[in-house]
Parts: sequence; C-alpha cells; structure tokens
Amino acid sequence: MSTPTDPGQGPFAPPYQVPSHPPQVSAPAQEAAPSPDGGTHPGSTPPVPGPAGQVHQTGREPRRILLAVAVPLMVVCLLAGLLLGVLGSPLLTTDRSAELPPTQVSPGPGGSAGADLDEDSVAAIAADVLPSTVYIEVAAGQQSGSGSGFVLREDGYIVTNQHVIAAARGNGGQITVVLADGSEVEAEVVGASMDYDLAVLKVDADGLRPLVLGDSDGLVVGEPVVAIGAPLGLEGTVTSGIVSALNRPVSIPDQAGSTFINAIQTDAAINPGNSGGPLVNAAGEVIGVNSAIASLATAGQAGSVGLGFAIPSSQVRRTSEQLIETGQATYPVIGALLDGSYTGEGVQVVTADDATDTPAITPGGPAEAAGLQPGDVIVAIDGDPVTNPDELIVRIRAHSPGDVVTLTVRDGDEDTDVPVTLGESESR
Repeated sequence: MSTPTDPGQGPFAPPYQVPSHPPQVSAPAQEAAPSPDGGTHPGSTPPVPGPAGQVHQTGREPRRILLAVAVPLMVVCLLAGLLLGVLGSPLLTTDRSAELPPTQVSPGPGGSAGADLDEDSVAAIAADVLPSTVYIEVAAGQQSGSGSGFVLREDGYIVTNQHVIAAARGNGGQITVVLADGSEVEAEVVGASMDYDLAVLKVDADGLRPLVLGDSDGLVVGEPVVAIGAPLGLEGTVTSGIVSALNRPVSIPDQAGSTFINAIQTDAAINPGNSGGPLVNAAGEVIGVNSAIASLATAGQAGSVGLGFAIPSSQVRRTSEQLIETGQATYPVIGALLDGSYTGEGVQVVTADDATDTPAITPGGPAEAAGLQPGDVIVAIDGDPVTNPDELIVRIRAHSPGDVVTLTVRDGDEDTDVPVTLGESESR
C-alpha cells in the first residue's frame, strides 16, 4: 500500500490492494458528519496517525501518518515554499535576481534552435502550454512558499491548489503571481475548497492566454501526459510521462479535516512546487491539476519516484466554476457514518450502538431515503468494488450533488443494488 504525499499531503490507499492499509479515519470513521446546512461531510473525525511517513504543509508542524505496505511511502507536500529562509537553498530562493541564467542553445547536427517542432512532440506541447503556466509566491508573516498554477480565463482567473495559498488565505498574507513573461502581479483569492484542494485566484493583467480544460473522463491508462510547473522554485520546468492509473483514492489529512481526490496517477516527474500546475495531454489540454506525490524517503522533504497524483479536469471544471460564480464550492454526500475499524470485505456503516453524538444514518438524508440501515456493508459503488472508507468517499466526491449512484449492499450472502441520490454540503 502506498502513501501519497501531497504536494499537498496525506495518506492514500490504492484500490483493491491486499493487504489493505489501515483506514485513515479513527473509529468510527466518517463519510460524513452533520454540517450546518443539514448535509454531511467526510473526514470530520481526525485520521489516526499511521506508519512511516510525515505530512508536511506550509506553516504547519509535520504530522505522522502510518501505512502498511510492501514499501513504506511518505506523504510529502509539493509546496516548494517549505520555510525557504530556514532551508536556505538557492534553488528555493524567492530573490528573482538569484535565478539560474537561461540555457544557451546552439544549432545541432541536422537542425537549428528555431526549427519547426513536431506538433505531437513534448517540445511542441511545452511551447504551447508554458506561456499560460504561472509561478505563485505566498508570504504570510514568517511563512513563505511557492507553487504553480495556470490561466483559466483571459479575464484574469487562475487555478491552483488550495494548499498552495492556504497560508495566506484569511491571514492577510500576500499572493504574487509571476507570469510567463516575468511580470509580477498581486492576486486575490476568489474562492478555495479544502475538500477538493482547489483554489481560484484573480489577477489584473492583459494578454493572458487561457488553457483548455480537456476531458479527464476520456483518459486511458498509458496515454502520454506532460506536467508543467515550478518544482523547487525552478519555473517553467517540463516533465513527461504517461497516465499510470485512474481513480486512485488519495486522502490528504489536515487539522481542519481531509481532502479527498479521485486522482489520476502519473509517472511524469512531479516535485514540491509543482502543486497547482497543469497536467496536459498530447493536445495541450489540461486533464489534471498536479496535487500529490509519493516518496520512498523516511524523513524530511522528498522528490519524485514516479508516483504523482493529479485532480481530474472534470472536477476542476465543476469546482472552479462554482468558486468563480459564488466564491463557494459544494460536494456530494450520502449522509452515512462509516466504520473505520471494520476489517471485513467492503465498507460498513456504523452500527446504532457505535454511533455516538452523530447518528449512523443522517435523518432526512440521502442514505435514509434510499433505505440504508446502521450496520449495512457497502461492497461496491456503480459496480466497482470498494475496500475502505476513503475509497468510497473519494468515489462519491467524484460526482456532483443530485447525481444518482448505485451502492451494492451485502446482507449475508445476498447483494442488493440500492440507488442513492446524492445530497449536497458546502465545502470548507
């Protein structure tokens, strides 16, 4: 079992692996706890510290997590701004005068530096996408950090990860966006969602060229992809790889709750500072936002080992549109409390005896309307097996409120398909 790291943070469990890792949430684990609007939200119970890894987040002390796997992996924050002054690395400096000089290119055998590029080559994709990729610097009190982002709309809207700008959000911090031409503009936060680890910024700048959001639902494993961003503060870095897997459940624990991502896995090199940058397909369309990495390191910050995770563009589209329109995002819920201590097949709704202050089934919620009962065991969603609470939550979060999902509920030796219309809760 692997533990991703977030260029964000947090434990993640690949689906259908044996042995499965211990659940991220304490027992009883929660798909949802009541929210002010009567909905439910996952992750209200803090995750249980787990094996062999550290979670790093800008401005926060590392938290320990534990995962049982063939090879222990550490959750690492991709945020390159890990207290830059403390690290003192020239690669992480925010002093623009300290950057490395541009590489000199000389004509090679059979060609020249200005030769036409094959439109399907990584070089052509990079040339098309780089002008729309931005570098983000964050300063809030004694904290400073950096990340990546990209232009969503020509009128100044920019997408990045929530954890990239978290230190400045609501703390009077300053967010500076460095455009591809080197100009720096101050940005304001339009809205952010911790639940989906996405944020939208707004800048006042002319001549912005937006990237196209592609169709992540049409991705296939093995498809070539390119990641662009500013790992370790090195702006305009381009790496390439393939889609290694789809629908990887990645959970990123935080003091205020957890982020759940139904992630695209890629072997394109992603490192701290790539957070918020685009993952694009061969057409130069954004099919994901780079958000998490896994590492073999046992302590401190670490780099890529070919296990990177991106938020699918389908989710980016829904959430960014909500943030731009209202400044607030929502997420779907079923209104059931999940048992993180359950070790059998599937995922169990807590029994009535185990439900403490929170009812096992939210009164008036989607699960109650569908006929789910305390103690029910859910073994699949839309025909796909689920093996732990995080996996079920992530699959639910990949939908929109109002969508109908089919939960397969096991009673003894009999499986029953139960349609559930997803409810809605406001994102943090």
